[in-house]
Amino acid sequence: MKSILPRFDSLIGRDYVKTRFGSTHVLKLGKADGKPLFIFQGGNCINPVTLSWFRGLLNEYTVYAPDTVGHPGYSDETRISAADESFAHWIQDIMDHYHIEKCAFIGPSYGGGIILRLAAFSPERIECAVLVAPAGISLGSKLEMIRKILIPMLSYKVNGSANSLRKIANTMSLNSMNQLDEEIIGSIFKYTTLEQEMPKLTTLDELKNYLAPTLVIAGTEDLFFPGKKIFQKAEGLFGQQLEIKSYQMGHFPSPENLENIDTDIRAFLKKHY
Repeated sequence: MKSILPRFDSLIGRDYVKTRFGSTHVLKLGKADGKPLFIFQGGNCINPVTLSWFRGLLNEYTVYAPDTVGHPGYSDETRISAADESFAHWIQDIMDHYHIEKCAFIGPSYGGGIILRLAAFSPERIECAVLVAPAGISLGSKLEMIRKILIPMLSYKVNGSANSLRKIANTMSLNSMNQLDEEIIGSIFKYTTLEQEMPKLTTLDELKNYLAPTLVIAGTEDLFFPGKKIFQKAEGLFGQQLEIKSYQMGHFPSPENLENIDTDIRAFLKKHY
């Protein structure tokens, strides 16, 4: 994590917050007197990698970026369920620590699924939400994931094949992943126990009390959470509160995608927060 923190020049502090699931490491960045904005990390990835996608927001908001418990990072290694209210309780504990009653949220990938657990069990804590290539709505083809991700990953874990890692990186990012992120992901694949369970697919009944404006951003070429399937399901889940943005991208956005995503999120937050 230390090698990637220099990407951020607005670090306010690093806290260890006590929650009912153990200690949670939280990066606090951005504008010291800005509105609070929680950004959750992607799954099986260290926090600053996906946090860096949203660093354009640091000039306007006070960003709280927790290391997900049980995932790579400095939080306790306690694995908790993404199918029940556990993550909602975890978020509440962190918000209560900072005396935040309600705020905006951003979640890429697994982080989006975490936000949906909060939406299901404590919707009153969400002012608005941005879900980027989110888990918890719809899944891509498991067969394709096995063929294009799992098999090369096993090869990489066994023999450290740079070619296998490059294949995974290219599949995840449409050939746009930078060298440092690729190296970090390679280290995570090789040296950590990966979270294999995706967040529960959210149901309409779970969101019956969730009325917050929600922006869903997804990629047409995302192997894990394909945009077409995500948008079809999201329309039924979020109704009139939904805004959608589609990009030709994989699971990891390219630098060009990130510029456009930054513009989309800024406009959404300005409108709803």
